[in-house]
Amino acid sequence: MSVELPLWRAISWFRVLALAYALARYAAAYQHFRHPVSGWIYLGALVVWTLATLRAFGGPARCTWPVLAVDLLMSVTGVVMSGMIDTPERIAHGAATLPTIWAAGSVLGCAGKGGWRPAAVCGLVIGAANIAGHGGFTVDSVHNIVLLMVTGCAIGYVIELARASEATLTQALQVEAATRERERLSRDIHDGVLQVLALVQRQAGPLDGELGALGRLAGEQERALRSLMTGAGPGPAAGPGAGRTAAGWTGPGWTGPGGSVPGAALPRQRDAAPGAAAAERVDLRALLARHTAERVTLSAPATPVELPAATAGELAAAVGAALDNVRRHAGPTARAWILLEDEPQAVTVSVRDDGPGCPAGRLEQARGEGRLGVTQSIQGRLRDLGGSAEVFSRPGEGVEVEMRVPREGL
Repeated sequence: MSVELPLWRAISWFRVLALAYALARYAAAYQHFRHPVSGWIYLGALVVWTLATLRAFGGPARCTWPVLAVDLLMSVTGVVMSGMIDTPERIAHGAATLPTIWAAGSVLGCAGKGGWRPAAVCGLVIGAANIAGHGGFTVDSVHNIVLLMVTGCAIGYVIELARASEATLTQALQVEAATRERERLSRDIHDGVLQVLALVQRQAGPLDGELGALGRLAGEQERALRSLMTGAGPGPAAGPGAGRTAAGWTGPGWTGPGGSVPGAALPRQRDAAPGAAAAERVDLRALLARHTAERVTLSAPATPVELPAATAGELAAAVGAALDNVRRHAGPTARAWILLEDEPQAVTVSVRDDGPGCPAGRLEQARGEGRLGVTQSIQGRLRDLGGSAEVFSRPGEGVEVEMRVPREGL
């Protein structure tokens, strides 16, 4: 919602209320005027003009400068006519002009359209008309000018700040959206393209001829993609074991039913049903069960843990990324345990292994090298879901990744 539009609506309603006040005040004192009929004619024209421009003063697009110029002319005309149809005695005693506070609507309109500078000019014009046509230079006229100037400049300055804040917010939202899209693409690349390139490099690297050249080319493309994903320069050369994929670490106990690798098909879960993902709910236990193998154990509640399909798919993909890290860094003989907890406030999934653990500073080093298995594929996914992912590790005690998604909004 625009910050500026409520101010315009307030200006529009102010003009209507100010018109009602001007009519009531004139009706109570018109018999004391020298030419009361002229006053009624002017106020009739003011009613027609106010109602005709009610929508125009509802926003900056319709409230054009010609409309504001005519509005200012109506204010100036009413102020000057007041000095012509009223009696000198009433004017000397501070009688109000025909438009009274309605004239401030012109100042507010200029403030909304152009800021405090046009509002100041409009206030000076109305003040000059008050001095020239309604009693001369008096304490009351100076007081009215000061009020118009302060009100117009203050409202104009507030509207300028509102516009600048709205523009800054829009730019920040665009940057955030672009960043999230880049992170999503980085996750897709990490889960698919990078792992395939690393596998090709590992399998073809020791060979000669065209296959060896293909392996070296795959390694170069992997490093280039990692640099692109992190926005850094060319990363360090990848060794023979760098970026090993899940397939490169398969072994006894890590292969699921039918020879599949647990978690290998996770990226496809996210794209399985894009149209129905928002409304469909699935049992998270069924998605996590695809990760189980002889060395991967799942502990889950006996009752279904239903989540929106998109949320469950992203959470399961994050678990797959965590298991990939176990296979890479803990070795093919390591064991892993998946714990699913269905709490009233949140759904928590923990992945723990019995490997050697993660040295201090290793995650920051991996992030700098463009290896985004934790930063993007795990923490990035949970952040997009409104949750969190924390990594706990001590040397020799394995690694535990705790992923938590709040129930609120699911």
